[in-house]
Amino acid sequence: MPYKQPVSVLVVIYTVNLEVLLLERADFPGYWQSVTGSRDGEESLHETASRETAEETGLDANSHRLTDWQMQNVYEIYPQWQHRYAPGTLRNTEHVFGLQLTQKMAVQLAPREHLSYQWLPWNEAADKVFSPSNRAAIIELPRKMNHV
Repeated sequence: MPYKQPVSVLVVIYTVNLEVLLLERADFPGYWQSVTGSRDGEESLHETASRETAEETGLDANSHRLTDWQMQNVYEIYPQWQHRYAPGTLRNTEHVFGLQLTQKMAVQLAPREHLSYQWLPWNEAADKVFSPSNRAAIIELPRKMNHV
């Protein structure tokens, strides 16, 4: 199995009413997050965000408003996922995207990745995610929507 690149995307999927889609990890039940995933090959970050959205939710990002939030987070890779990266790779650079939907939609989960999903108001979603960078991105959502 080839190693993952230490370059990833975080895609906050939300509605115009500031409801956020959260996914429960299959490998860590009780851990909730937005769509995430590493870049494959030489694909652009926009392509990575679109691919990961389709793989994890069944949603076609090209049918909605996918935007690069121009936010990057550099963080240490969690020990439980360190084996997925080349030896000596300790940090990942995550690029944040937003995918705006007009309303909540049912999604098709990738069963090997996620157990369930839920839509929550943005402030509740921010409190529920386990990742500090995911929390920070969700907290930015009202500003991104000009609802300050």
